[in-house]
Amino acid sequence: MCKIAIFWFRRDLRLNDNTGLYHALRRGFPVLPVFIFDTHILRKLKPGDNRLPFLYQTIESLKKQLEKRGSSLKVCFGEPLEVFRSLTDEYPVQEVFANRDYEPHARTRDKNIEQLLITKNIGFRTFKDHLIFEKSEITKEDGSPYQVFTPYSKKWKKKYTAGDSSSYDSESFRGNFYRCSPFDMPCPERLGFTGPGTAVPPPGIDRERILRYADSRDFPALEGTTRLGIHLRFGTISIRELTRVAAELSEVFLNELIWRNFFADILWHFPRVESEPFKKLYAFIEWRNNEQEFECWCRGETGYPFVDAGMRELNCTGFMHNRVRMVVAGFLVKHLLIDWRWGEAYFAEKLLDYELASNNGNWQWTAGTGCDAVPYFRVFNPLSQQKKFDRQKQYIRKWIPELDTPDYPSPVVDLTVGRQRAIDTYKKALNRT
Repeated sequence: MCKIAIFWFRRDLRLNDNTGLYHALRRGFPVLPVFIFDTHILRKLKPGDNRLPFLYQTIESLKKQLEKRGSSLKVCFGEPLEVFRSLTDEYPVQEVFANRDYEPHARTRDKNIEQLLITKNIGFRTFKDHLIFEKSEITKEDGSPYQVFTPYSKKWKKKYTAGDSSSYDSESFRGNFYRCSPFDMPCPERLGFTGPGTAVPPPGIDRERILRYADSRDFPALEGTTRLGIHLRFGTISIRELTRVAAELSEVFLNELIWRNFFADILWHFPRVESEPFKKLYAFIEWRNNEQEFECWCRGETGYPFVDAGMRELNCTGFMHNRVRMVVAGFLVKHLLIDWRWGEAYFAEKLLDYELASNNGNWQWTAGTGCDAVPYFRVFNPLSQQKKFDRQKQYIRKWIPELDTPDYPSPVVDLTVGRQRAIDTYKKALNRT
């Protein structure tokens, strides 16, 4: 059998403008596309996780696209290391291609697979595809990583050129896929889920919405955000294509993409933030961690409509409006004085667009424990936020039909009391040495 290459699809589930796939196809070996349902990840997910149906349907679609090209997608189920042990026994693999993943677990996984491939004299080549700039491409003059967003974003914009978002024309090499009959695909039940899942907007770029983004993004009753988070998470849209449009139409939206890049760089340089505060002094905060109040927050029954509407939207759809995310997170951490990691874990379980770097970065930003964070004494007031961004209660009434009836719960905390308690607790923690 002639030598082949493997392209390992991960967070890049598209055929167009895919860096690693482009380089695999132009290398010259027939390219066998592979996707792995990683049991390490699946074990952590609950059966009703809405991301699984979306992921499964996306993989099915990708497989059909490849079969139209005379190839197929080999969909595997198991631990990636064992899957590659099996694949390299079954096929005469010359090289494995993939796009880089920057999360701590992924880095360890890839290192172990690279070691396996080395023992078999197989190359492992990875590429930048998930971000515009990675690792140490944006640093201070002395080479150290930025820890504050504003100077980072200025350096990012100064460095950025149109070439950084140029597309990779994978379609030019579409004849270089491995020729084969269609492979079987594991059934959904084997992967641990059933049901259709939540409807997800298609991955198309709405230029008009991006153009209006700055004016409409803060009002949850409007369709003012792009809803492309899940597509960036799974790579069903190209970050390069989206950045080109943002750079042309909306600096405000471009800044959101830069925040995403910034948090990914923070996780790369400081992987400890996955489980501990970026600012180590904040490890001394004495959280109340009242489980009953946390359950009220999770269910959307705190007695504060803007908070409750957001949590109900999240529980029902797997999505929450960006402005509302800040309010519900601030309420949990400051007014209820519950550890930000509790809220982060709940969002990780529920959000369709969950990304470790962004989720962690935004929760630590809200809690005041992260880099470039909200000062601990700045506490979002959910009532004033409601008046400012949902004055007519259109968003709130959509998710709280029992509003203004005896069935709606009383507030779980007095806002003035909760705010002062949080400030006093943070002060006490910061005064420790």
